[in-house]
Amino acid sequence: MSLYRDKAVVLRNYDLGEADRIIVMMTENHGKVRAVAKGVRKTFSKFGARLEPLSHIDVLLSTSRKDLDIVSQVDLVSSARGLYTDLDRLTRGLAMLEAVDQLGMDREPTVHLYKMLVGALSWLSENDSQLVLAAFYFKLLVVEGVGAHVDSCVGCSAGGSELVAFDLFRGGGQCQSCRTGTTLSAEAFALIRNIVGGQLNIALASPESAATREVSDLATRCMEHHLERKLRSVSVFEHPER
Repeated sequence: MSLYRDKAVVLRNYDLGEADRIIVMMTENHGKVRAVAKGVRKTFSKFGARLEPLSHIDVLLSTSRKDLDIVSQVDLVSSARGLYTDLDRLTRGLAMLEAVDQLGMDREPTVHLYKMLVGALSWLSENDSQLVLAAFYFKLLVVEGVGAHVDSCVGCSAGGSELVAFDLFRGGGQCQSCRTGTTLSAEAFALIRNIVGGQLNIALASPESAATREVSDLATRCMEHHLERKLRSVSVFEHPER
């Protein structure tokens, strides 16, 4: 066995045996890592609370011949306590974790995923916006190489002011003549341009409206289309009545 240290965000965990727990984390330098935290479910465990989802940690791990490493030491970089006291922010944070968990590859360094997640959770712990999750998804899709094209029609290159719909399969806006996708308002297109075009603060400061709800719904659909699966945490958040 050999030891290595890294910073990480805990994505999820699940029980193993009577006292252990498997921790899935997105690390800064080692990609997505799965590790066993031995005895963490016992009442005298020194670091059980530090390994809850959303926690930003400095972790010492020991490698194993198996697929799972072993957690040897954990220190908190920042706690997620503030998110756990607000249901809306908690659910948005968990939805971010789910997307990163799906995009991240085991033991493949993806520094951009780690940094984007840390930045988004840090902002969310101090602020809130209906568009923060949508912005996170659209930004992730950009770095994945499938960012939303909203400056012109993906069919005929008509100007952005002529866009009236968004096609998931073609990944962008459409004019009236080319439309095959879902209707989207001019206000929603303007918000998406702010998100992907470097005016994120303007988008996040926008009050809740029909346009912000359009953008939130579209961002989720775009992410699910890219992942080829439904996001469970988002569906619970956006459709609590179900």
